[in-house]
Amino acid sequence: MKRLLLTLLAILLIIEEWLWDALSACGHYLALWLRLERVELWLTQTTPPMALLAFTIPVLIVTPINLAALSLLIHGLLLQGILLEVFAKLLGTLMVARVFKLTKPQLLTFAIIATVYHTVMGWLHWAHAKIVDTEIYRWSRQIKAQVKAKVKQWLG
Repeated sequence: MKRLLLTLLAILLIIEEWLWDALSACGHYLALWLRLERVELWLTQTTPPMALLAFTIPVLIVTPINLAALSLLIHGLLLQGILLEVFAKLLGTLMVARVFKLTKPQLLTFAIIATVYHTVMGWLHWAHAKIVDTEIYRWSRQIKAQVKAKVKQWLG
């Protein structure tokens, strides 16, 4: 039973790690493509209250998409609603990951955000320590390194 639970934990953490890394990288390249370097530079140097405001913007952008997905679901368009909701979650995570990376020092000046962040990071460190020796985790790290190398080669 313990092995099964560790395997499930490993799978969840692998998905979280891969998605966070991939979406963070996509956010970086999207910002370059949209020529948002000056905005990103400003975000790294902004005040804590402005950083908090910037951190809420992804929620404001994604909320109408979530409502549209809910409307599709209500009207019986299940596949379209689910796909739109998945898109909204990925887009929201991409934006939150990017803004958080740029404003982390400012956001961590807020006690509640610092507490949540350190609590979640503590759980993640504990979970990673539990799964680091599992076969599936070692295998996923190898695959991830191979995929990263291919993507890096492909992007030049």
